[in-house]
Amino acid sequence: MSGGDPLRSVVVVGASLAGLSAARALRADGYDGAITLVGEEPHLPYDRPPLSKELLVGSVTPADIALTDADDDALHLDWRLGRRATALVPARGAVVLDDGEELAADGVVLATGARARRLAVADGRTGVHVLRTLDDALALRDDLLGGCRLVVVGGGFIGAEVASSARARGCDVTVVEALDTPLAGPLGPQMGAVVAALHGDHGVRLLTGTGVAAVHGSPRVDAVELEDGTRLPADVVVVGVGASPDLGWLAGSGVAVRGGVVTDARCRTSVPRVVAAGDCAASEGLDGGDPTRTEHWTHALEQPAVAVAALLRGPAAPAYAGVPYFWSEQYGVRIQFAGVRHAGDEVRVVEGDPDARSFVAVYGRDGLVSGVLGVDQPRVFTRLRRELRNRARDLAASA
Repeated sequence: MSGGDPLRSVVVVGASLAGLSAARALRADGYDGAITLVGEEPHLPYDRPPLSKELLVGSVTPADIALTDADDDALHLDWRLGRRATALVPARGAVVLDDGEELAADGVVLATGARARRLAVADGRTGVHVLRTLDDALALRDDLLGGCRLVVVGGGFIGAEVASSARARGCDVTVVEALDTPLAGPLGPQMGAVVAALHGDHGVRLLTGTGVAAVHGSPRVDAVELEDGTRLPADVVVVGVGASPDLGWLAGSGVAVRGGVVTDARCRTSVPRVVAAGDCAASEGLDGGDPTRTEHWTHALEQPAVAVAALLRGPAAPAYAGVPYFWSEQYGVRIQFAGVRHAGDEVRVVEGDPDARSFVAVYGRDGLVSGVLGVDQPRVFTRLRRELRNRARDLAASA
């Protein structure tokens, strides 16, 4: 992958939203060489947010969440679906697949996303699910029969959305969270507690401050035992304890990894002509801070265009100016967050009332807003999010 040779072939490893966004950006940026997309799943790219919401409750079908359309036929993409990359060999300009095939690559976009973490004590039992892929969601939907007893392990956004969807399907739901306050990481303890109260509002039990000690039943789960000795009857268990990138296949490639594929603010890795974007990338911020991973839909949509620009133009490409943004639908309530919450930030409610589950709160210090939380307040939230984005663009322009 010599930096002086023209790009004739680009391999995008990862065929979900970030990979498809990278392929589209390559064509939009004028690249007319070969593009190969490698995807471990057998499906063409699809939208993941509905997996824990509309798909689970049956209001959309797999066809409804497809990301590709007729316009993508003009991109002339070489799809390698149901295939896994096992090695990156920059010296040969090659990506090696699980069947030994080597794909020639003058440039590589790493967009492999992340894998759902599992619960070791639940291994080998049926009725225990994670939720990351379309196949995961379809299998879980088949298990969520009305009246079933569901235990959700993990009170983060995925766990909360599954709990909400299962409740809508008539399931008896208990959420178990090891932290004292769910969502304390992204939202802080004060606002995490407000959002977590939605569970109780809708008849879902929330147990906090304890983890899972054992999962019982053979071969199918029938109970979850907590560290405090509580035993919860369970017909179905969903493990929602986060995700981690699959980085082992990059061993020996020279690509630096540290909790993710390490990149600069332009998505460039430690290897020339290898860039990374989306959930797998741990990118430096515009402030030069430590590389961090951002696992959100908007990030996977927007960041690949910056990675592609860096692949085609090197240091002349612009830095990524995106502001982290995520949303969640729980029990009919829309929750939105933009920016970053730092430890020690002050939190102020600037619109609405948390007790009414309709409000906007801002995070920051010394008069500078760094994050905005909106709960069923889209108009005010959108205005404050726009202000954060404008400030980030100004910072990127001077980088």
